[in-house]
Amino acid sequence: MKSLILVRHGKSSWKENLPDKMRPLKKRAFRDANLVLDALKPNLKVTSKMLVLSSTATRAITTAQLFKQGLNVSESEFKRLDALYTFNHENLIDIIQQQHNKYNTIILFGHNPAFTNLVNLWGDKSIINIPTTGLVKIDFPDTEDWSKLKQGSVDYCLYPKNLRNE
Repeated sequence: MKSLILVRHGKSSWKENLPDKMRPLKKRAFRDANLVLDALKPNLKVTSKMLVLSSTATRAITTAQLFKQGLNVSESEFKRLDALYTFNHENLIDIIQQQHNKYNTIILFGHNPAFTNLVNLWGDKSIINIPTTGLVKIDFPDTEDWSKLKQGSVDYCLYPKNLRNE
């Protein structure tokens, strides 16, 4: 079985006049990442067969590093890909399908609308929008080859606003 976890980058700051790719996270994004991580940990078995891939945008890398640390992912299983700085789900499909089959779980950190569109293409639930720091896990139970992914099932969605005690 293959599992794909999509994590949209945390809420970014528009405080400074920076290029899109360079925008940092807002303080809220760090709190949201901890909320999602705390909810994810009991549901995720971290193994050496897990790969973490992040867009090279500052907000995505920072979010990915928070999860990398929280899940104790090794540096060898953590990759930054410029190609993940995309808003097109077709580009995501190309990247996913090229990954080594030794990995059973891939966690991607990136951007909308690509993530939401991919979930709606490959998942069995319609999602309007993956919010910042939102996470969606899709399982592909009858698939052992990343290049052959088609339809899967959404196992769970973790959204910060649903995890806050406000």
